[in-house]
Amino acid sequence: MSGAEVERAQAAGDPAGEVEARYSLARVALRGGDLRGGEARAREALDVALRSRDRSLEERPRHVLAAVARMSGDLSRARVLYQDSIALNEALNQPRMVTSETHNLALCELGLGNLDVAKRLMAESRERVFRNGWADFVPYVCVAGAALASAEGDHARAARLSGVAEAAFAALGQIPDPDDAADLTAVRTAGVKALGVNAYALERARGKHLDARTALDEEHP
Repeated sequence: MSGAEVERAQAAGDPAGEVEARYSLARVALRGGDLRGGEARAREALDVALRSRDRSLEERPRHVLAAVARMSGDLSRARVLYQDSIALNEALNQPRMVTSETHNLALCELGLGNLDVAKRLMAESRERVFRNGWADFVPYVCVAGAALASAEGDHARAARLSGVAEAAFAALGQIPDPDDAADLTAVRTAGVKALGVNAYALERARGKHLDARTALDEEHP
């Protein structure tokens, strides 16, 4: 369907439709684990957006390119791309996307070992999410909390917040994006190594019954 939409949009001179279709192809590639294909489709979408001179069309391709860099392990490049994406979304007055990209930037900083910066960015995202009632962002702030707890060596807390995140995704009928799924997998791997399979599973199960905001407030007084 997206391939057909690319052809239709090109014939109609509809850059917005073409960017959306190529962005969809990029997301399909990432869901299938094809980082190279996802990057190529996102670059094609960005080229169309740049030719259109409509900056709003740049947002989605730039988001994917940053995600590819993070999932590829090039965290320094991902950091720059997320910072650029945040600046773009601020210029476009899109606070939800600013919050989303701040979340992603925080996880890059965490991966780079910049815990204080990561904590500050996560706190900013968490405050915006709950202040604005953005329920669809709640699972992601829980993922961030779990990743931070794991990095700090508190694997029981990380397990509980992983459980909170999984329950929050399930409540929305969603699954994590590939980059966030990778973060949860890393939390689990470290937690099982530190606590053992049974203890980790017990803490994770406990988390599934906790209220997300209460759990986050308790974990980060």
